[in-house]
Amino acid sequence: MRPSRKKPPEARTTPNATTTENPGEAGLRFFRDTGTVFRREITPSLREPTAIVFSMAQPLLFLFLFGPLLAGTSGFPTSPWQWFVPGILVMMCLFGPMMAGYNLLVELGSGSLERMLVTPLNRSAMLVGRTLKDFALLLVQAVLLIALSMPLGFQLHPAGVLAGLALLLVFGVGLGSLSYVLAIAAHPGGELFYAVTQLVLFPLMLLSGVLLPMDFGPAWLQVAARINPVSHIADAERALFAGRLLDPSVLSGGIAAVAIAALGLLLGIRAMKRGL
Repeated sequence: MRPSRKKPPEARTTPNATTTENPGEAGLRFFRDTGTVFRREITPSLREPTAIVFSMAQPLLFLFLFGPLLAGTSGFPTSPWQWFVPGILVMMCLFGPMMAGYNLLVELGSGSLERMLVTPLNRSAMLVGRTLKDFALLLVQAVLLIALSMPLGFQLHPAGVLAGLALLLVFGVGLGSLSYVLAIAAHPGGELFYAVTQLVLFPLMLLSGVLLPMDFGPAWLQVAARINPVSHIADAERALFAGRLLDPSVLSGGIAAVAIAALGLLLGIRAMKRGL
């Protein structure tokens, strides 16, 4: 009696296995997967649009309660509202995308992210789709804030506003990616995420001059502000929103935003590809 020969196991392909794709197919799959992740993330927000309005409580308080105080002072290079509104948008970009990692912590705790990681979705698209969702919400809030500030004295320069929002997109993608990296590093407890965000957010905000001109502060505080990349982004936003598209601060702010976005995407994609 001949011994039965077992058939060799068939080769299995996993979603994370490398496949041979030309650059065009890989690019199309990346954009398709990015759209899939974006729709998945944005759907809960679209079902509860009132949450977007409630999340604007703090910026609106600054706009209507703190802004009039600045309007009665002097020493601003431009109109106080022209100076203050871009600063509020930078502050919103700090607190919005930077806290985006909280949702990732929730998904890590529930196991839903692990289920996504075994799908054929591109890991880079998983990160970019999430960060684009965060900026989409920020964009809606920014448009609403600009509309509400115009009756107060803010002058609209369409080309500058569009360029300023594009700069915020680059900055927000970088911050959102860094937030996801921090959330992955803080899993499963999450204490590290809350500690670092609270320790970093407020110094970045206060040293960026989004609320008061740093020229009012002592010399050592002005030096610290120059080291802060967010201060250069805030200066660039103010120049763009004032219609000064060729102002030197736009270049320095753009370099700072691109550097933050490149660092965030590099670390975020690496963390996603490691499979957590």
